[in-house]
Amino acid sequence: MGLHKLRLAAAVPVTFSSRLFLKPFTNTLTLGLFSRHLQPRNKPLLVRAFSASAAVQDIPATQTSDSSVAARPLWKAAIDFKWIRDNKEAVEINIRNRNSNANLEAVLQLYENMVNLQKEVERLREERNNVAKKMKGKLEPSERERLVEEGKNLKESLVTLEEDLVKLKDELQHVAQSIPNMTHPDVPVGGEDSSAIRQEVGSPREFSFPIKDHLQLGKDLDLIDFDSAAEVSGSKFFYLKNEAVLLEMALLNWTLSQVMKKGYTPLTTPEIVRSSIVEKCGFQPRGDNTQVYSIDGTDQCLIGTAEIPVGGIHMDSILLESALPLKYIAFSHCFRTEAGAAGAATKGLYRVHQFSKAEMFVICQPEDSESFHQELIQIEEDLFTSLGLHFKTLDMATADLGAPAYRKFDIEAWMPGLGRFGEITKVEDWESVTAHLNRLRRVLRKGKRIFQPLSLSTL
Repeated sequence: MGLHKLRLAAAVPVTFSSRLFLKPFTNTLTLGLFSRHLQPRNKPLLVRAFSASAAVQDIPATQTSDSSVAARPLWKAAIDFKWIRDNKEAVEINIRNRNSNANLEAVLQLYENMVNLQKEVERLREERNNVAKKMKGKLEPSERERLVEEGKNLKESLVTLEEDLVKLKDELQHVAQSIPNMTHPDVPVGGEDSSAIRQEVGSPREFSFPIKDHLQLGKDLDLIDFDSAAEVSGSKFFYLKNEAVLLEMALLNWTLSQVMKKGYTPLTTPEIVRSSIVEKCGFQPRGDNTQVYSIDGTDQCLIGTAEIPVGGIHMDSILLESALPLKYIAFSHCFRTEAGAAGAATKGLYRVHQFSKAEMFVICQPEDSESFHQELIQIEEDLFTSLGLHFKTLDMATADLGAPAYRKFDIEAWMPGLGRFGEITKVEDWESVTAHLNRLRRVLRKGKRIFQPLSLSTL
């Protein structure tokens, strides 16, 4: 799954600066505004998120001197294969509804092979232990020699089978990661045309003059320079100029200030991450038609969305129940190859290789996942209503969900220059999928560990 599934929330879905038709802001944002929102609260989110306090406990990495480990995957998703096997029919229906190419039969066959091989390995280990126990007693030389030979043979067989088991587990992990998350029962079944309208706000503005698109406005008002950027960086890059720069910054600052009022911790993130982090967030950094820029000679990639570095903050951690929810609003620049993007719908500021984006990200308790999903979409609807946009919110159908999504709302705004609606944002509930990939857990008051769900939103 490439990063092409992500969209930016702006009146034109590429960068904040494309909202050139928006009315000006009447309020000036100051440092005091931000410092006021960063004062300590009852639940100090920033401290809780990043300190080595009782809220976050690292899971120590396993150390090994085996040189063969280097060739193995650096991480494993905690996939419940037994649940998949026991709910085969439901998983099959879900794969079909989501138009996924996941091979469930291959996964189940590999899982059965792994279980059988695991049983054989455990049987041989038990035999080896029994031989070791027998050798502790008084034995005739011939019997001891026989047991030594038997133990040697068992050890050699175990080494071979354990190597086969490791390879089989790795293959199972690789094949199983194509299986999409399960789907919320209220999600419409079908393609994008089957998506349901949650609500529609406003109506298209009437103009008494011919409408110009953002390309013509950018040229006439000296706001965007594509030609110079093409010479410097290549196609699908741009310079913002003059009021467009101020507009982008104003939109960003205004968005951060509004979301922070809802208890979200502001972040700026690293924009280069390890490939393993990209994979743990459900993306394929080096797959076919990838949307990810990889850095040659390293295990690092440029991020295509802030959800990747934010999702990695609590990787391999155990979170106390009392620390939840964790709510972030993260700003970053994003980089995407946009492989396969072409046509009139990608001209100008659409489907560019670099853009700015704000991302809301929530880690919450399983039973609160749906309510926070609703909170995220409500925040976005309120923001766009405040901006005076004509938009509609869609409950996206099964075939339009990315593999990690349990449910997704898209917001599409009316774009006068195009004469149609265009996606400006999305809100996804990933339920437990990224928590499984990141080995993210919570600790209940009774000490039981379970995996933790996620909700996220792109602004």
